[in-house]
Amino acid sequence: MLAQQLTETSYDCVVIGAGIRLPPPSLHLFEKIVNPVHRGAARAAIAFNTPPEHTVAAMGRWVGKD
Repeated sequence: MLAQQLTETSYDCVVIGAGIRLPPPSLHLFEKIVNPVHRGAARAAIAFNTPPEHTVAAMGRWVGKD
């Protein structure tokens, strides 16, 4: 579903949250998300947040920085 969504729309930035990234048991899930994002939205920045409230700030670090 992620790969399909990435091909249907153009994104400036994709934010991957800490809930996917930080718990060690989630490492494989993190890889399963990052690799399709990298392939499907190769021109998009990839940003990371910690709490959900930091999503906009994470995106803001990369969007429009080219």
